[in-house]
Amino acid sequence: MRRFVNGRLRSLIVHSLQQTKQHPIRPHQHQTPPLLLSRFLSSSTSVVDVPNSMADKSPHPATVTVDNINPKVVKCEYAVRGEIVILAGKLQEQLKANPGSLPFDEILYCNIGNPQSLGQQPITYFREVLALCDHPAILDKSETQGLFSADSIERAWEILDQIPGRATGAYSHSQGIKGLRDSIAAGIEARDGYPSDPNDLFLTDGASPAVHTMMTLLIRSEKDGILCPIPQYPLYSASIALHGGTLVPYYLDEASGWGLEISDLKKQLEDARSKGVSVRALVVINPGNPTGQVLAEDNQRQIVEFCKQEGLVLLADEVYQENVYVPDKEFHSFKKVTRSMGYGENDIALVSFQSVSKGYYGECGKRGGYMEVTGFSPEVREQIYKMASVNLCSNISGQILSSLVMSPPKVGDESYELYLSEKDGILSSLKRRAKTLEDALNSLEGVTCNRAEGAMYLFPRIELPQKAIHAAEAAKTAPDAFYCKRLLNATGIVVVPGSGFGQVPGTWHFRCTILPQEDKIPAVVDRLTEFHKKFMDEFRD
Repeated sequence: MRRFVNGRLRSLIVHSLQQTKQHPIRPHQHQTPPLLLSRFLSSSTSVVDVPNSMADKSPHPATVTVDNINPKVVKCEYAVRGEIVILAGKLQEQLKANPGSLPFDEILYCNIGNPQSLGQQPITYFREVLALCDHPAILDKSETQGLFSADSIERAWEILDQIPGRATGAYSHSQGIKGLRDSIAAGIEARDGYPSDPNDLFLTDGASPAVHTMMTLLIRSEKDGILCPIPQYPLYSASIALHGGTLVPYYLDEASGWGLEISDLKKQLEDARSKGVSVRALVVINPGNPTGQVLAEDNQRQIVEFCKQEGLVLLADEVYQENVYVPDKEFHSFKKVTRSMGYGENDIALVSFQSVSKGYYGECGKRGGYMEVTGFSPEVREQIYKMASVNLCSNISGQILSSLVMSPPKVGDESYELYLSEKDGILSSLKRRAKTLEDALNSLEGVTCNRAEGAMYLFPRIELPQKAIHAAEAAKTAPDAFYCKRLLNATGIVVVPGSGFGQVPGTWHFRCTILPQEDKIPAVVDRLTEFHKKFMDEFRD
């Protein structure tokens, strides 16, 4: 049979080629795509040789180059996983292939808030519930009682009963499973002291897709602007560029601990409007990334009042709400602040972002998060729901984790003591690490670093010698990127240059996470200190 088919196919192709020679196909006529023929002409069925003259004339696939793809994609940049991180990956491969070939024995990734990749352990209760939900068959087994806590078993049953068919591998409602949204709303209400409506919640694969959703909604053209802090998390600049909008910068004041001045907001807003830019929203990151500051409640009230007066949507990035390390600062959600000011649904449009990737949980790979959307008309809400529907739903594990993060074990639950011990252990360790790195950075020549009030990062300023700046110019790179590359090549420490986050022109910084485990922090300090001294000596003016 195979011989017959091959023979028949051979004669058909030869006949087709002869017909093409005699009657060339016009451009508008249908012809069999070369790829379709190639599926029949495998290496084992080489049925005909096409003459070179004909091969040269065969149609070529459309060529895709950087010059003819969407220019918005080219414009978009994301420094956190940019050039220096790519170089770090190559060095890691070199270490693996040739141990001892570099002046260090491991790469220390201080570039991104990815806690578990650096050794942080997940919260036991969260993982127990997830495991039971994903494999409900073991819930009825007697051995399970000895392996899992009673409250994790009970919570898993609760969650499964909220999922149609108890199937964590099935699609859910596009906003997320209703019962899980109920738990999150209850957690928000317990945190803020004000009601939260589960229908205001859209569960997402981490906070990033939620940010993209809002940029898609708000940006119509380059004439639409978004007020963003500088320095800022590159997700915002990248997302604004990708959606074709204009980033309207407002500069955080480094001298006052990265303070946010309303006078600067007004100045930047007026300047943008004078250029014909319609400013649609204000982004506030609290606690700050990359700067680590925690906003005072009075400052938040000023921000809310500013947005209300100017008709701006307030986009509140609150993914580090659990990460506060100083006794004189406390996290207050913008939802709580707006409600405490007496403002409700009809007064201000507010979108609050939360994620399971940060805090003390650090479940980056599980991709869970949500946005709480308030102050929008029903017609606009329908459009947001439509966008959520296009993506079907967020992943179910992330949805479950989001509900656990916002509604963890309570006093009296079997898991509570272990949960509290793990949570406090992680947060107190992060606080110590932040202080150790802050002190080390401030001891370096020409380096100043504000205190880490919250989040997971330090953003020190470096006074680079002119000789180093000239060397960077010769290498066609930003001076802080030049410093960071040299640091990586000499020590294996990966940090992100401040130029990737934005900074006051003429100043140079880098962002360093506080996430390496405590037993690694001395090595980070020693390597950084030694490198910096040699660097300054080499380029001293």
